[in-house]
Amino acid sequence: MSVHALFHQEDAVPAGRAVTLSGQIVAEVSAALFDRRLKPGDFLGTEKDLAARGGVSRIVARDALRTLEALGVVDIKVGAGGGARIAHGNPRLFAEALAVQLALTGVGAAEIMDSQRAIECLAAELAAENATAADHAKLKQLLGDAQANLDHIAAFTKASMAFHLAVAEASHNRVLVVQLISLHHVAWPVTNSTLNRAVSERILAVHKELAALIEMRDPAAARRLMDDHIKMIRARRVAEHDGRDAGPGCC
Repeated sequence: MSVHALFHQEDAVPAGRAVTLSGQIVAEVSAALFDRRLKPGDFLGTEKDLAARGGVSRIVARDALRTLEALGVVDIKVGAGGGARIAHGNPRLFAEALAVQLALTGVGAAEIMDSQRAIECLAAELAAENATAADHAKLKQLLGDAQANLDHIAAFTKASMAFHLAVAEASHNRVLVVQLISLHHVAWPVTNSTLNRAVSERILAVHKELAALIEMRDPAAARRLMDDHIKMIRARRVAEHDGRDAGPGCC
């Protein structure tokens, strides 16, 4: 589509309104994406083009392009043949940014775990419906990694996190995957001082059963098991956050 069609403001604008106009350009481009009037690969033009077509200064156009680039909306090429194109998107790049905003908002452990429960239960159900042979192989590999690291807390924790993410990936729903990655940034401990061999063995047993249910293509059972598993993890995370003991039966 013509970039000219994105903009409604054609008159010269005082310099004092530069930030507002820059934001307007960003909003117009974003709206065009959501309305499918722009698609990945479409050429927006150069800074000079954007300024001329939007009826704004090059300073305004430059600020808008920088914001769009920071948001991951456009890729900018400099030099001959350069300019801004609509990006092809990589939602995982912004999982950490979402996690940062959740942390800054002060979202607590209980809220995070409730959200994680919703995401992972659906992911387990969809994984049982959609997992491929490659997905099954990856889950088995991660179970082997966890088995080999039962006495190594950091390595076992890493393998367990990777297993949960692999289940989400096996759902073949990218929205669930990105949301889970964001929550992992906030909620999953890098080091886990309360983890011991007995707890690790219980976790591994659940993971093995879950992988088997996914391979058996039993969505309802996979969802139920994941629900029970996440509820136990929630109890442990909330107890850790509050400085309490989650009890010997947790996880």
